[in-house]
Amino acid sequence: MRALLLAALALAASPALAQEKLVGTNMDVRTILHFKVSDAAIQKLLPAGWEVNPGTGPAAGANIRVTFADQMAQGDTSGKSLPPVRNLIFGIPAKRAGEAGGLVVFASLSPGDGGPYGTGMKSTNTVERKVSHATGKPSVVDESWEYKSENGHASSLQIQYLRGVAERNKAELRVYSQVRPTFFRIYRFEQGLDVVLAADGNAERLKKVTFKASGEKLSPLFDGSEKLISVISVPWYQREIYLPGS
Repeated sequence: MRALLLAALALAASPALAQEKLVGTNMDVRTILHFKVSDAAIQKLLPAGWEVNPGTGPAAGANIRVTFADQMAQGDTSGKSLPPVRNLIFGIPAKRAGEAGGLVVFASLSPGDGGPYGTGMKSTNTVERKVSHATGKPSVVDESWEYKSENGHASSLQIQYLRGVAERNKAELRVYSQVRPTFFRIYRFEQGLDVVLAADGNAERLKKVTFKASGEKLSPLFDGSEKLISVISVPWYQREIYLPGS
């Protein structure tokens, strides 16, 4: 009976899985910052019925994630290679009652308009990343990221840290649109995580960090009262992107 029940459940689940649509792939190098900012300011950005779902682990207590992504490669649904881009994504860990939740994207700076979530702002960017190696010494990473949008938003990061040993991780994440909260994409990815700074405050490998963000959407969050919770280096990130089945 148990075997029959499991088989029935598997058959019931398989059509939904089959209906998922692969819409793209990409491989990135990423630097992710987690902050604790004003709860009131964050809540104003969430769609009705959503609430902040603070980070855990290295990002414990954080209510905003800032992702600097330097694509190495991307592909379309057929596997055709597309020109890589450099994106900056602002998201809120959040959920609706009774659901597991995910990340709600409310702003991004990238070369295109709108993006899949309708929250993108067309911008220029300048990205420099350098890794220095010397036998018997820790590798030193220097990064500089600069973004400027056409509508007055801007953000920058200058950071230096000692590289650690990245832990291999596989996960799945649902990412939602702030302006169309019923729309989401499913990311299934494998990555290497190097936690440079964690919520416990251990910043031994973080040598310097300066982050700035301004503009109508960003200034109320990053007004000087924000607290940097974690810095995570992702030296490799590979994912498949799906739209859910109907």
